[in-house]
Amino acid sequence: MSNSRSSTFIRLQERLRSALGKALGDYAMIQDGDRVMVCLSGGKDSYALLTLLLDLQKRAPITFELVAVNLDQKQPGFPADILPAYLDQLGVDYRIVDADTYAIVKEKVPAGKTTCSLCSRLRRGVLYRTAKVLGANKIALGHHRDDMVETFFLNLFHGGRLKGMPPKLVTDDGHHVVIRPLAYCREEDLARYARGMEFPIIPCNLCGSQENLQRQAIKQWLQDQEKAHPGRTDNIFLGLQSVTPSHLADRLLFDFVGLIPSHQPEPEGDTLFDSAGERGALHLSHAEGRHLHFVKAGNFARMKD
Repeated sequence: MSNSRSSTFIRLQERLRSALGKALGDYAMIQDGDRVMVCLSGGKDSYALLTLLLDLQKRAPITFELVAVNLDQKQPGFPADILPAYLDQLGVDYRIVDADTYAIVKEKVPAGKTTCSLCSRLRRGVLYRTAKVLGANKIALGHHRDDMVETFFLNLFHGGRLKGMPPKLVTDDGHHVVIRPLAYCREEDLARYARGMEFPIIPCNLCGSQENLQRQAIKQWLQDQEKAHPGRTDNIFLGLQSVTPSHLADRLLFDFVGLIPSHQPEPEGDTLFDSAGERGALHLSHAEGRHLHFVKAGNFARMKD
């Protein structure tokens, strides 16, 4: 780990630790006594997740257990010895789960078609059952901020839904809580961290070899946006945390049918046309025929932007 002691690497590590800690706190992801199953794929993100959680476990004011789990999907050429050797070296509790999802995906999905959806569903089902066997009440996944933003646009562009990848959710069977502690971490930071830590990365040949995947197109588009407008991805992610249902069009989220005037200004609303004696910047001076004349109010300088 040649970069592990450089000041640049230390700042990077502290930034990731801080982001992980804030996400855990904001969404109450881990509580005292939890048994957390950390899903380890062999990619940069899951290695970083396990490493940061192990570090947190030593410093946290609460006690929680970690068990690393790798799902061996029987992909041809998968180096099955790498993760056990790495985890033995760490001294962490772990399990290797054998499930030939690769054969199922290849059988069910026509050649040239995207395998990600079926692969993900099969993997999720196996992991949920594994968590039950291990007595884990939390399942930690390595998705980061960029994954969450990409998923939002995938659902919007290709599914016609405002749906993303939440930092925390209950599994479909109702038995476990899935957490994404890297929700506030940038992918570029995780990539730099993985290089500095020299994790033994295992590539995914099942889906990684497919070109022109929808997610890759979204990722490239977002990268182009970020280059042209630095900070745009951060702003999009902030938008996912600040939703105003009354300004969308979902009738299940907001009661548009029952909407009636309250005759009171909204505390966070636009103050421009509030009463001049209250917060307003303009008030009606007089009417002349078909013309209504508004003039600047005395408290114009205090108008809320």
